[in-house]
Amino acid sequence: MGTLLIMIVFGLFFAAIFTGGYNNTLIQRARKTTAWDWLTSVDHKKIGVMYFMAGIFYFVVGGLEALFMRYQLLVPGNDAFVGRTFNELLTMHGTTMIFFAAMPLIFGLINVVMPLQIGARDVAFPFLNSLGFWLFFFGALLTNMGWIFGGAPDAGWTSYVQLALNEYSPGPGVDYYVLGLQIAGAGTTMSGINFLVTILNMRTKGMSLLRMPMFTWTSLITSVLIIFAMPPLTIALLLLMMDRLFGANFFDHVMGGSAVLWEHLFWIFGHPEVYIVVLPAFGIMSDIFSTFSKKKLFGYNSMVFATSLIGFLGFMVWVHHMFTVGLGPVSNSIFAIATMLIAIPTGIKVFNWLFTMWGGELTFPVAMKWAIGFIPTFVIGGMTGIMLAAPPADFQYQDSYFVVAHFHYVLIGGTVFALLAGAYYWWPKMFGKMLSERLGNWHFWLFFIGFHLTFFPQHFLGLFGMPRRVFTYEPNVGLEYINQVSTFGAILMGIGTIIFAWNMIQSFRSKKIAAADPWDGRSLEWATQTPVPFYNFAQLPEVRGVDAFWLEKQAGNKEMTPAEPLGKIHMPSGSHIPFLMSIALFVGGWGLIARSWQIGVMGLLAFGVTMFMRSFDRDHGFYVKPKELLDKEAKS
Repeated sequence: MGTLLIMIVFGLFFAAIFTGGYNNTLIQRARKTTAWDWLTSVDHKKIGVMYFMAGIFYFVVGGLEALFMRYQLLVPGNDAFVGRTFNELLTMHGTTMIFFAAMPLIFGLINVVMPLQIGARDVAFPFLNSLGFWLFFFGALLTNMGWIFGGAPDAGWTSYVQLALNEYSPGPGVDYYVLGLQIAGAGTTMSGINFLVTILNMRTKGMSLLRMPMFTWTSLITSVLIIFAMPPLTIALLLLMMDRLFGANFFDHVMGGSAVLWEHLFWIFGHPEVYIVVLPAFGIMSDIFSTFSKKKLFGYNSMVFATSLIGFLGFMVWVHHMFTVGLGPVSNSIFAIATMLIAIPTGIKVFNWLFTMWGGELTFPVAMKWAIGFIPTFVIGGMTGIMLAAPPADFQYQDSYFVVAHFHYVLIGGTVFALLAGAYYWWPKMFGKMLSERLGNWHFWLFFIGFHLTFFPQHFLGLFGMPRRVFTYEPNVGLEYINQVSTFGAILMGIGTIIFAWNMIQSFRSKKIAAADPWDGRSLEWATQTPVPFYNFAQLPEVRGVDAFWLEKQAGNKEMTPAEPLGKIHMPSGSHIPFLMSIALFVGGWGLIARSWQIGVMGLLAFGVTMFMRSFDRDHGFYVKPKELLDKEAKS
């Protein structure tokens, strides 16, 4: 069935290429539809919305997988999801939440907000931006196709080769993980390059590096981390693919390979990945605290320095995931010290947020509640991280539920809380509507209380000896009551998420357009219209300092001082080629998973054809004339 589906998709793919389509009536009709507009868009705001909505979808998918696991652990000896099924749920929950929920939610916010904050009309490489999204989309789709065809990955989200080689994980499950993450990872790397070049080269007049909002600064450091962290993962996945598909022996210790090599390559990516998802969260928090305290961010320069230092030290701590491997006391001691050092710049940020609020004119919309809830939650995660940084203690905590509690406090209490704060804060700029504050309060309190009920008791589960990745436990040892509290908390989080979904639906159904500056904001995204026009700024703004829009308002100006006269604006045209390129790699990946070398080769050849098409694409975009700009301004 899967092969038949792929052959149908492949036939449609080649039909799209060889019919030309440019003068075809059907294609002309398709080009007038909303679906075609979104499929071919290179507008950073639309791509950001697609990233964000895909992230919301996979957040729900990953949450359901977690709820199934918590249901299994509700009572000892439960047999609802056992054995391989539980391993598949565990693997796909971690993989989905890290790669297909947190990452696209972050990329969605960066895509929408960052170009606006630096006064740019788009990202540096709009075509590459579209290609990055569609590669992510089809990579995530391919990874999750295992649920339907042939079994999902079951070797854990880290896919340690002691479990992931053919001998221990027969069948296509791990192949979905290997091929899907390679395709999605290629899109992630492209996005990192694109964001970095955009921030360095496309800032408006007066926007020096030390005048950028903190969210843009954290996006910059995150982009650098992506560029250096993704290649080790790509190499590791490529080598594992060679082992599984072609009988190589890079990781099979029986044949002279090294299982530890996988761990090094994975965690050289894996720990910077923590900061790839946490640093943008820090930027979101910084902007929100400043806005709702009516104050400039305390210690702005020290925050920039701390962000850069976290990015640097993030590459020097990966071995704390491997203290029990046996690398020796010298190696363990060096990486333990580096892990403890990274707490210093993180602490700087926490104190700066507190001092920003100190003496400020505080208001407490839902976004601010999420931001305040973030601080104690993330601090708890940081404290347990310092505990895990001590190798002798780590020998006791390792592979217990204490570790599960720790990284959920960091990744949910840190990243997800911040992303939800950012969603409520920037929703008007993303969708032109407001989210309900009443529903938002229900969402916050249910999710916040549910989170702590779920994961705080898990520290004690670990200390009482419950190992992670198990689907049952002995009765009458005191673990069942803690697991029941944890499961009840997960249900509250699920109810909170349902309320958030209803809030989004209500927002989409509302006909009321949000104000351009509903929060009395400080940075340039609030100086644009709502909804934001596709060209962002009719005239690029001139920046005079940190919190550029706030400075103009304090000077009595209602809008930014333009840095250029009104003139025609060049904008890129949409393109269907990124979509076709991504389908081609999807087909090629499926062929390799199915061991159908013909389909795999055809997919790769089709990818080459689409690259050839791109090299002869002579559409250099279009111009928006001043009269059109004036008409749009008048209508708004």
